[in-house]
Amino acid sequence: MRWLRSDGKPNISDRIYKVEGDAQIMATRPVYTTAKTSPVLEAAELIAYRWVRALPVIHPGDKTLVGIVTAMDMVNYFGGGEYYNIVQNRHKDNIFHALRLEPVESIMNPNPVTVGPEAKLPDIIEKMVVHNIGVLPVVLPDGRVYGIITEHDIVERLIEKNVGRRVEEVMSKNVVTIDKRATVKEAAETMVKFGFRRLPIVDEETGEIWGMITAKDIVRYFGRHDAFSNAPSGKMSEALSVPVTLVGTKEFYTIEPEADVGEAATKMMERKVSSLLVVKDGKLVGIITERDILFAVATAKSPTV
Repeated sequence: MRWLRSDGKPNISDRIYKVEGDAQIMATRPVYTTAKTSPVLEAAELIAYRWVRALPVIHPGDKTLVGIVTAMDMVNYFGGGEYYNIVQNRHKDNIFHALRLEPVESIMNPNPVTVGPEAKLPDIIEKMVVHNIGVLPVVLPDGRVYGIITEHDIVERLIEKNVGRRVEEVMSKNVVTIDKRATVKEAAETMVKFGFRRLPIVDEETGEIWGMITAKDIVRYFGRHDAFSNAPSGKMSEALSVPVTLVGTKEFYTIEPEADVGEAATKMMERKVSSLLVVKDGKLVGIITERDILFAVATAKSPTV
């Protein structure tokens, strides 16, 4: 909401209108897709091994777009939200049935926001801001998927090292964290509840940062079959009861609140990460993501990039 005007539209910078190119040029290709009839496990495997955050869902016959499934949709299914009821009620907590028999169609978004190949950058950014999304399938007139655009693609195209805005101006200050003693299920529930696909893992007793866990980490846990090893009785709830530190990673990167937004973007690109923890005097004071950078730069009144 902080990037929208009172009329619900973003105030796109004049500079953005001058950037050449359209969706056809900016789209990442090839795009990895899944069929609506594919089992959830197959889609999780694709996300895990290709390390993408979303898969356009296509009709198995004519290959037209019928939906999109994201890592967060899968986290919802893997214990985080209402989709977990399918696991409990239809599959009786059986992890093998839940992953191998349930089709992607059950958890996908059947009405994804898309753009055509001719869409210009201001239109692309406006859709991302208004709908608060970071992934847009690029769809041909016949309904087939041409490619996909993420906020990473746009930030990489726009950013320079000196933006003239500080990290503390655009970061999220109320950081939702997860204790290192929590379970994977608690992490999944926290992600779905607050709508965040990444959580810093902290020691709540000392305040020390242990690492990070993301929605893709949880999907990888299932997609690479590690969850099966932690469910000897074959129950999904058993696989979800492992410590969050088993699935998350100790690797994380930080930046100071006074740093330039361009410095933060450059650091993300160099480290191949989509977020940085903002630390002041050893304490966690915020988090900045590629989406924060994109929206802040694209809607700035007088950007210097």
